[in-house]
Amino acid sequence: MEGSLSMPSCSPAISCQGVTKSYGSVCALRGVDLEVPEGEVFGFLGPNGAGKTTLIRCLLNMIRPDGGKLRVLDRCPEMDSLAVKAETGYLPGELNLDPALTVGQTLTLFRRLRGKSVAPRQVDVLAERLQLDLGRPIRHLSKGNKQKVGIIQAVMHEPRLLILDEPTSGLDPLMQREVLTLVLEAKARGATVFFSSHLLSETEQVANRAAIVRAGEIVVSGETSDLLKNALMRVNVTLERAIAMEVFDRLPNVWVMANRSNRELALQVRGDLDALLRALAGHGVRRFDPVPVTLEDVFLSHYQGVTS
Repeated sequence: MEGSLSMPSCSPAISCQGVTKSYGSVCALRGVDLEVPEGEVFGFLGPNGAGKTTLIRCLLNMIRPDGGKLRVLDRCPEMDSLAVKAETGYLPGELNLDPALTVGQTLTLFRRLRGKSVAPRQVDVLAERLQLDLGRPIRHLSKGNKQKVGIIQAVMHEPRLLILDEPTSGLDPLMQREVLTLVLEAKARGATVFFSSHLLSETEQVANRAAIVRAGEIVVSGETSDLLKNALMRVNVTLERAIAMEVFDRLPNVWVMANRSNRELALQVRGDLDALLRALAGHGVRRFDPVPVTLEDVFLSHYQGVTS
């Protein structure tokens, strides 16, 4: 499990240009533009039905897009499907396993399909880390334990690209943490990780960058730190002396959400706080409590008022 991948750095691991896909009258992808550099962890965020799984299936040539261009590991998924899949580990959102086999037999089958790239010991180590009984029949597994089987088959050959669809679904918090550790270990050896999720906390922990998808369109994309920095922040303020509300009219990225006697204020602020602090300075600031922004705040700001 040691060592690092040798890979070119000139091309992105994933490139999407104007990708569209419809199922009859339902438009699942509406001109998706996306680029994921090699060697980074990228979070693809959105609720069920937003288009996350559809894009993943297009990337792996499981379905064909209606339009646009796709490149995966500098290859066309349609023309070089086997080569792409050989260097990719994939965890689907819905994993179908043979109920007649044991966990060990199932992973042996996956290992043989991968050829000589996976040592049997590798499977044993991963099963121990995820507390998975190799002798247990698939038909007796919980959803969480089936998820562990899917995770092991995705990572066991140390692929150049990991594509994970809701990787921690069904897992308890300890196992969620272990899976995120596996993601960070893959990144450390030079792999690219592209994972879809609706759990914003896990994305915030491991992703270099993220995109939020809504109704088949990417509404925002960038470095996780930048998404947080430019997000709306809530600030609770208490002043010694009342302030005129006209002050806030001159601050373009500040909104008064609640006001008591022009001295106790709940504000919403986007971006830098410097202008707000200067405006408040002459009024005796007794309390200034910014509420930390999370990736969930960013997500909700782009889904506010939208049903899915």
